[in-house]
Amino acid sequence: MKTFAFIFARGGSKGLPDKNVKLLGGIPLVAHAINLAKDIENVEEVFVSTEANNIKGIANDFGAEVIDRPAELAGDTTPEWLVWQHAIAHLEMTDRKFDYFLSLPPTAPLRFKEDILKCFKLISEDADVVITVSPANRNPYFNMVFREDDGTSSLVLKKNSISRRQEAPKVYDMTTVAYLSTPSFIKNNDGIFEGHVKSVIIPKERAIDIDDEIDYLLTKVIYEDQI
Repeated sequence: MKTFAFIFARGGSKGLPDKNVKLLGGIPLVAHAINLAKDIENVEEVFVSTEANNIKGIANDFGAEVIDRPAELAGDTTPEWLVWQHAIAHLEMTDRKFDYFLSLPPTAPLRFKEDILKCFKLISEDADVVITVSPANRNPYFNMVFREDDGTSSLVLKKNSISRRQEAPKVYDMTTVAYLSTPSFIKNNDGIFEGHVKSVIIPKERAIDIDDEIDYLLTKVIYEDQI
């Protein structure tokens, strides 16, 4: 089964400017994702979808093929799903067919190769998508609240009798460690949860998604402790 890996990395970012090219251990975040993709045996080709020239240069330097992303798909409100569909359509125009679609966002550089391999073990005929998750810090059954403008607050899930955190059902945060699916599912649907979804649990220390300066600083501390 042929797998293509994709790194979707636009140039703009409000939370942390130029975050996709921030250095970690002297290597841009985009390059960390490329290197990991190339180290996975069943990944045959690696692509970087971007509109930014500096990211295109990094992709070329590290051996990935560039997919030029249109400006209308490079805004901060653009649904990621549409960018996935664009990448698949781009490859189909040149008759490049593949079986599995693997997305490795550059903002989760602490993931391990074994995390991705676990996703491949789960993908099967009865799973349309495999996502990665980590244990949530807050639980809607116990300590997550809605808040009105006047300060009035209430539980997100009101109809429950749970009074202790230990009694609440386990919930998980989706992470950006990896997404694994098929081109046909992505083309013919409008989102991940329109299909049968399975998940792989990732430890919190490997699931940090860099969105702001604090995330970036924490990631650097953990990364430097690992090497």
